[in-house]
Amino acid sequence: MAFDLEHYKRRASRLLWDDLDFGSFRAEPLRPEVLRCLSYMHDVEYHTVCYLRDLLLTPAHADPRMTAFLSMWAYEELWHGEALAGVLEAHGHPHGDDRVAALRAGLGWRDRVRPLVMAAGGWWAGPSFVALQMAWGAVNESTTQAGYSLLARQAGHPVLAQLLSRIMRQEGVHLDFYTSQARARLAASAKAQHLTRWALARLWRPVGSGVMPPEETGFVLSYLLGDAEGRRQAERLDRRIDRLPGLAGLGLLRRVVEAIPCPQPGPPRADPVRGPAAARQGGRGTVSA
Repeated sequence: MAFDLEHYKRRASRLLWDDLDFGSFRAEPLRPEVLRCLSYMHDVEYHTVCYLRDLLLTPAHADPRMTAFLSMWAYEELWHGEALAGVLEAHGHPHGDDRVAALRAGLGWRDRVRPLVMAAGGWWAGPSFVALQMAWGAVNESTTQAGYSLLARQAGHPVLAQLLSRIMRQEGVHLDFYTSQARARLAASAKAQHLTRWALARLWRPVGSGVMPPEETGFVLSYLLGDAEGRRQAERLDRRIDRLPGLAGLGLLRRVVEAIPCPQPGPPRADPVRGPAAARQGGRGTVSA
């Protein structure tokens, strides 16, 4: 089915969570491993506006339907970050502007080079590059939605489960747009199929890999995909990708799962805001990212 953009423009909104009892986290705090995953997700959600910057340097900016969706998408993703920040705040954990500023400052040359790469890729490949970006977005949105589902299961906390369910519903709408765009653009162009398959097979990495430290990405993947349910989710995601024109058999998530070692908590990294000492505190009040 075609994505109903007009309906989405009327319904897009900030995520609401004022009715959820975040005070319950004081009586029943989340485990350090869960908060470590939430910190990762918080940082990635806030980074969405930087992905938007990159997308608008490609021919995607010339399509008014695309820019209309992307405007709403970035707005909703901002509020996903705000909601996760509320959970971190309830645990006395770094969140929001200070944390995000430290993350962006630490990206250095990578953040300066990426827009140049995107602009050059869009100039070279033209409309096929937009097809690639839509397929890439579909993969990332589907893995993000699955990640929230797996984290809710691992955490076993009713308030967090409700919050993540609300985020997942909006992520599902985002996924529908990217998938519909990717399907139509790939079906219309053999060149787009070849480029997209090549790029995903060689360049795609799990969401956040280009932003977060490798040890944090590895921890999140191990924690969420390292058991039987995680592997089943990965198989379902690969089957979803298989249904896009020209992308059958890529096995992107299978490769991710095969690279995961036996799940281990691992040492926490130094917190980007409060430094190494904060990362060692643990306990009920503060946990590492």
